[in-house]
Amino acid sequence: MQDQIYPPRGTSAHAPDLNWSQVRETVLMLELAAMQIEAAMKDSNSSVEVLTDSFTTMAGYMQRISDTVQTLPDDGIVGQAKQSLSGVSEHVSSMVHQAIIAFQFYDKLVQRLAHVGLSLEDLSNLVGDNRRLFNPTEWVGLQDRIKAKYSTREEIAMFEAVMHGMPVKAAIEHYMAEMKEQGDDIELF
Repeated sequence: MQDQIYPPRGTSAHAPDLNWSQVRETVLMLELAAMQIEAAMKDSNSSVEVLTDSFTTMAGYMQRISDTVQTLPDDGIVGQAKQSLSGVSEHVSSMVHQAIIAFQFYDKLVQRLAHVGLSLEDLSNLVGDNRRLFNPTEWVGLQDRIKAKYSTREEIAMFEAVMHGMPVKAAIEHYMAEMKEQGDDIELF
């Protein structure tokens, strides 16, 4: 494999020359932000995979324990132990269920961050291309691609509110309030 020669792309803001460009600086920062998101997601994915496997295994063991406990007699000391173990088993199973819900939230977060990273990359490509940068049709296309990545009605409404002039912070606060009202409803992916 040959070494690729890349044109200089780093910042020149500290020592600007005639080739200095705020657009090139913007593209550099957008690319960096997108890659930081991607790197963070990769780092966290391996840990979450270990946790997911562990909780899946624990759920299986809890089911085996519960099934075994149910075969014990209901009388005497063994009956008391059966009752106690049944309660603990149900409690641990509930905790495992809550952990699985948390992993589903994480999965949703990763999908959203992936969309943000791709959107930043698309924006970077547009801003870095002088033939497209000043073309409103290109910006509409970018907005359409970003909007198409949203998977919920609330996300689309947030995007449209911003496109129609609502301040970003207000749109996100409204979106977060709607999501909080929905509670723990999780979509399986």
